[in-house]
Amino acid sequence: MWEIAPRNDWVNPIFLPPLSDVLDAAWRLTTDGTLGHHVGASLTRSVVGFGIAVVAGVTLGLLIGWYRFLADLLTPVLEILRNTAALALLPVVTLLLGIGETAKISLVVYAALFPILLNTLTGVRTVDPLLVRSARSLNLRPHQIFIRVVLPSAVPSIFTGLRMGAAASILVLVAAEMIGAKSGLGYLIQASQLNFQIANMYVGIIAIAALGLIANYGLLAVQRRLSRWR
Repeated sequence: MWEIAPRNDWVNPIFLPPLSDVLDAAWRLTTDGTLGHHVGASLTRSVVGFGIAVVAGVTLGLLIGWYRFLADLLTPVLEILRNTAALALLPVVTLLLGIGETAKISLVVYAALFPILLNTLTGVRTVDPLLVRSARSLNLRPHQIFIRVVLPSAVPSIFTGLRMGAAASILVLVAAEMIGAKSGLGYLIQASQLNFQIANMYVGIIAIAALGLIANYGLLAVQRRLSRWR
């Protein structure tokens, strides 16, 4: 349909070029290194930010879910922060940190942190109480219960958060790159649109979708490996 509709003027081919034209642009941008440069820039920012969010989110989620006093202390703050959209903070981050790498990575961390943290917290809190009582009846110590029962039971929920966080990190990063960047897929899309290189713009959009799919299926594969006990 993407190829046929513009060729038959069902849609304006200026604004939606045929798929073959987009693929030609993708090949050109790939062979001259432009696409690889922008993909590499976006991947570096998203991987660094996502990695920080994973470490912080999983650690905090496990601790808050396991220790009641931490939940009572931090839940009100977390509720405020998680209801503040990352893109709403973009002007603030730009004012405080500029338009450099630190600002973009900070936005990725903020966007990815809360899905990971909250799903980890849910996973810990929804562990089957019967499993915990069974472990206690076998005289397992609290840290053994946590490692052998709670953590494995929380893995599916944790990976749900990881997949949501990965998607959020890519989306927020692209938006940040559209506003202030000299490289990255967001910059490629924005610059192509401003220069009316519409085929190049769709190449950037397809590349973002491909990265999202790869991240999602990669995390699913890791989840299946870690959840074989189920």
